[in-house]
Amino acid sequence: MNLLDRVRLGAAVATAKAITAIVKGLKLGAASVLPGSIARRLHPRLLPLLFEQVKSGVVLIVGTNGKTTTSLLLRTILEQQGKRVTHNATGANLINGLITALLADTDAFGTLDRDYAILEVDENILPLVLKDCRPRYILALNLFRDQLDRYGEVDTISRRWQSAIAPLPADTTIILNADDPTLNFLGQNLTQTVRYFGLNEPDRYLSEIPHAVDSIYCPQCGASLDYQGVYLSHLGDYACPSCDFKKHPLAINSPEWGQILIGIYNKYNTLAAALLAQTMGIDRNAITQTIQTFKAAFGRAEELTYEGKHIRILLSKNPVGLNESIRAVNELKLAGKSSVTFLILNDRTPDGTDVSWIWDVDTEPLTASGGIIIVSGDRTYDMALRIQYSQANAPGQANPCELIPDDNLQSALKTAIARTPAHETLHIVPTYSAMLEVRKLLTGREIL
Repeated sequence: MNLLDRVRLGAAVATAKAITAIVKGLKLGAASVLPGSIARRLHPRLLPLLFEQVKSGVVLIVGTNGKTTTSLLLRTILEQQGKRVTHNATGANLINGLITALLADTDAFGTLDRDYAILEVDENILPLVLKDCRPRYILALNLFRDQLDRYGEVDTISRRWQSAIAPLPADTTIILNADDPTLNFLGQNLTQTVRYFGLNEPDRYLSEIPHAVDSIYCPQCGASLDYQGVYLSHLGDYACPSCDFKKHPLAINSPEWGQILIGIYNKYNTLAAALLAQTMGIDRNAITQTIQTFKAAFGRAEELTYEGKHIRILLSKNPVGLNESIRAVNELKLAGKSSVTFLILNDRTPDGTDVSWIWDVDTEPLTASGGIIIVSGDRTYDMALRIQYSQANAPGQANPCELIPDDNLQSALKTAIARTPAHETLHIVPTYSAMLEVRKLLTGREIL
């Protein structure tokens, strides 16, 4: 590094740390994006300079759902083994957020003394990140439709990923979800080391394929895939009747691994983190011990207590996510542990401005299971209309659902808490910006 680079790096680091101190000191947020944005202007090559300093390798975690939970679980596993880890824990997963997270752990001269950098990366910017980074590991969890106004279809994203990953060295390890046909096909066309996780538990199949499916056609020949069963959306056990494409054998046996967070999606997150940790050389018993004591990331099955009531927040920002939240809530309803569900729908930039996706969600099981549904957010009445149609499609239910729309978030939250019995859990199911808002009301603190 020449003298000019050192001066620019020092200026970028000093500026970023000053901005972080000001933003946090004035309680304006977590300073998870702005410091990186300004530092990058001062030193355009800042990101590769920081990546190069990570001793044992950079880990990039991508996918539509599950990035934050999986990256936090992997970080926890590594830290309990004495590893020093940089991690974008706030979930700021665009370029400026990655830079901010890396800068937070540097000294005043820009030296980053860390064993690993675990970074969740927005699926749309992975190709951009790979221009500046040669990661040791890439973990891809799934690909679902999410904010089509920003990202496009899953096949488009997969093609971009393949083009960006292809030039990486052969010793780069790629961890993929074999239950996702698109990712399975991606792995079969890569020259790097590829390992696969997934479920092999037929007793957890859904009774039918949900409406929110994206990849039920063979990515190799285009024929309709034959599914033995599905676990979540289009994730399942499948084979093509017209060519040799089929689910890849798994490197991990899912029934042998437990989980502490609710939901099939969290079983996938657990398996992904466990396989990557094993690939890094972490002992199986150490991984299991961490899983058994793991606490959820903010908003991702996170549990809170407020005014004596137990609350669980289930971030749901696309059809697959909301379907799985409904599935988890209904299981707890059947067990008598929950009767109030609080849905919050926003349409801001972090959520995606197109909310038509709610009509791809199978909300009928939620209304059919009875209880109370409270709806709020910027698009309260869009969601309320969806719920009303669900009620109409489930006539004569034994325990009719009570719908309470209220576009005042604070008022709706008070109603939800008041209607929740003391021995039950209130489930709050928000989109991303709504999760930040409701969490601030419950904790008095901002995340971003």
